[in-house]
Amino acid sequence: MSAALLYGLVILSAIAHATWNALVKSAGDRMLTMVALRTTGMMFGLIALPFVDWPSPESWKWLAVTAVVMLAYYALLVRSYGVGDMSVVYPLARGLAPVLTTIAAFVVIGEALSATQVVAVAMISLGIMVLSFGAGASRSAVGFALATGVAVATYSFFAGLGVRTAGTVLGFQACLEIVTGFGTFCYGVVVRGADVVTYVRRHGLIGFFAGAVSVLGFLAFLVAATSLPLGPVSAVRETSVIFGAVLGTLVLKEGFGPRRIAAALLVTVGIMLLAIIR
Repeated sequence: MSAALLYGLVILSAIAHATWNALVKSAGDRMLTMVALRTTGMMFGLIALPFVDWPSPESWKWLAVTAVVMLAYYALLVRSYGVGDMSVVYPLARGLAPVLTTIAAFVVIGEALSATQVVAVAMISLGIMVLSFGAGASRSAVGFALATGVAVATYSFFAGLGVRTAGTVLGFQACLEIVTGFGTFCYGVVVRGADVVTYVRRHGLIGFFAGAVSVLGFLAFLVAATSLPLGPVSAVRETSVIFGAVLGTLVLKEGFGPRRIAAALLVTVGIMLLAIIR
C-alpha cells in the first residue's frame, strides 16, 4: 500500500477511537455498554488467536499488569463520562498521557528533552488548564479525566514493555483483548447480574458496533505502523482529540466555543510535536 493510503488508515483509526468513546458517552448505561464493547473485543481476540503467534512467556507478566491497568482505565473512563462533557474529558485524558510519558522518561531514565519537546509539554499543559474550566468541566470531571490519563500512560508503558518481549504484536494484542474482555464481562456479571443479559438483548448491537470499531481501528493503526515511521503515525493518530471534540459538539450537543477550540488545538499540536520530535 502507498504511504498516502497507510496514513489514511491512521486517520480512520483516530476517527474510530473517538467514535467508540462517543458511543460510550452517549449510551444510556455506560458501564454495560463498556462490558458489551470489551466482550466484543474478547470475541475478536479468540477468533484471531489460532492464526497469530503466541507471545513469549517472558511477556506474560507485562500482559497481566497491562490488563489490570486497562481494566482500571475502562472504569475511570466510564466514570469520567458520567460527570463531564466528552469535549472536556477526552482531550484531558488523551493529552495528559504523552506529557506524563515524556516527564517520566526525563526523570527516571534521564532522557534529555529538546527545546521543542519542552514547548510541546507546555502547550499540552496549557490546553489542559484551559479545558479544566467552564461548563462541563466540574472538579470531579477534571479529576476523573486526569486519572484516566494517568491510566492511559501507565498501561501504554507496560504494554510497550510487553510487546518488546512478546515477539509478536498481534499475538500480544489478541491475548490482551481476551483477558481484558473476560475481566470486564465478569465484573459486569458480578455487579449487575441479570442486567447484563437484558442489556445485550436490547442494546447489544450498539456495544458490538463500538467493540468492532475499537478493534478494527487499532488494527488499522498496527497495519500502518508496520510500514511507516512510528513518530508521524502516532502523531496523526492523536488527531483523535480533535475528532472527539467535534463529536462532542455535533453529536452530543455539548458547548464548544472558541476557548475549547483553542484548547483542543493546543493539546493536538503539542502531542504531534512530542511524537515527531525525538
